[in-house]
Order: sequence, then structure tokens, then C-alpha cells
Amino acid sequence: MKMNRDGRNRECGKKDGADRPEVSAAQQISADYEKVAMEVSRVSIIANMLLTVFKLAAGFIAHSGAMVSDAIHSASDVFSTVVVIIGIRISAKESDKDHPYGHERMECVAAIVLSTILAVTGLGIGYSAVSKIVAGDYSELAVPGMLALIAAAVSILVKEGMYQYTRIYAKKIDSGALMADAWHHRSDALSSIGALIGIGGARIGFPILDPVASAVICVFIEKAAYDIFMDAVDKMVDKACDDETERRLRECALAQEGVAGVDLLHTRVFGNKIYVDIEIEVDGEMRLRDAHSIAESVHDAIENTFPKVKHIMVHVNPV
Repeated sequence: MKMNRDGRNRECGKKDGADRPEVSAAQQISADYEKVAMEVSRVSIIANMLLTVFKLAAGFIAHSGAMVSDAIHSASDVFSTVVVIIGIRISAKESDKDHPYGHERMECVAAIVLSTILAVTGLGIGYSAVSKIVAGDYSELAVPGMLALIAAAVSILVKEGMYQYTRIYAKKIDSGALMADAWHHRSDALSSIGALIGIGGARIGFPILDPVASAVICVFIEKAAYDIFMDAVDKMVDKACDDETERRLRECALAQEGVAGVDLLHTRVFGNKIYVDIEIEVDGEMRLRDAHSIAESVHDAIENTFPKVKHIMVHVNPV
């Protein structure tokens, strides 16, 4: 006997005789997820637009090429956040005929796009830095003004704050796309550190510090891009849950009355959700209705204990 989340004998869309549809826990979690993600993304866009204008003005006024480049980097963050919004909105759509398991993997696609943008940004910074180091001629570099130094310091504080803010909510709702956007903020903060060192070094007579710092920053950015990319890929290829989660799922099933054992437990991560296939043992002499009731209790216990579990298939084996 098999039973999935739709196999329970309940009147669909009713609650205590009310006329309006019941909002399930999964639907509420999805709604909260989208609400948080959209709010964080809006804050990110506003902050990046203001910062871009400020750094661009400071770069031109203070004659700092590093600050102008840093402003362009901040502008790329606006585009990245737009990609996040698109990915999250699509992933939050309800299941339909063509996508019966939902659209959660679209967020993974957004995370992959963002990791690619992050990697390209890092490579661009690294290429520019190495080119300047190899050239070895720093006599033509203009000495930037104090405003550029102030703008770099402000950028570091703002972007690090945006990284921490976005990272907290990305972990709270388990969003790979938001986490990718958080690391894009961190890459911008690192870029601004490079600009700060370079501008400060140029002002005291050491212009070589600018490209050297940028080259080091490139390595950190590429590492972040790789981690984000691999996390998204794992969620795209049905990777199993970690051992601790599977252990807790097994214990939850065994704790239900009438379950004599667990023959099989398969899990897979689907975007930011979990799908579970489990085979339980029950008394072979039990009536079908009673066996179904036990399967239902296992289904409900797992669904209520693990909010990230979206789909459960319970198969009953006779002892």
C-alpha cells in the first residue's frame, strides 16, 4: 500500500465547514518565504542604487579610476538582485499540470546565474589587477583625492552591512539565490577594500598596492562563486539530505504507534524543499484500513516535524 500527501481522506479545500479554502502549512511557509525574499531584495536594490550614484560621483570628482570601477561593480549588484527576484517569484509559483512537483528549482537556476556573474566579476577584477602589475609603469597614475578615500570607507561599511543583513535572511528561509546575492554584497565590500588600499597607497606614494590588493580579492570572490555554484548544482541533481536529517526522519517514523520498522528511506533535495520516500513495516495480519491509518500518522508526523518536507510517499510492508 502506498500513500502520498494527497492520499488522505479529507474534504479538499474545507476547514470546519467554512467556505474558504484552507491554507496549508506548506502554502504559508511558501508565502512567508516569498515575502521575506522580496523585502530583502527591495532593500538591496535601493541601497545599491544610492551607493552607485555616490561612488560614481566621488570617482569623477576625486579623479579615481578605482572608485569609478567600484561604482560599476555596485551597479552590477542591482542587476543581480533583479535576477534573484525573478528566480524567487517563479520558484514560488504553485504546482501546475506541466510542473506537478512545483517550480522550486528555478531558484537554483537564479543562484547559478548569480554565481556566474560573481565569477566573471572576480575574473574582471583579477585581470585588471594582473595587467597593471605586469605593466610595471605607475608614473602616469593620477593621485586620487580624499573624497575617493571617504567613498571607499563608506562603501565597505554599507556593503558589509548589506552582506550580513542578506545572509541572515538567506539562512532563515534557506534561499540559495539570496545567499548568492549576499556574497555579491561581500564581493563589493572586498572590492572597496581594494579600492581603499589602492587609493590610500597612491596618496602616500605606493600605487602598486591597488593592483596587488585587487588580485587577492579576486581569489576570495572566485571561491565564493564556486561554493554558491556547487550548492545550487547539488539541489538540481536530487542530492540526498544529510545523514543527520535522514536519521531524524527515520526516528520520527519509528516513533509512531504500529510501526515495527523502516525498510527503506530515500530523500532528495528539490530546490529548498525535501522529498521523502519511505517504506515502513506493520503487522501483516492488520486490516487495510488500520495499516492505512498508521501510514497516515507517519505522513502527518514527518510533515509537521519537518517544515521543509514538501512531498512524502509512504509504502507499507507486512511484517
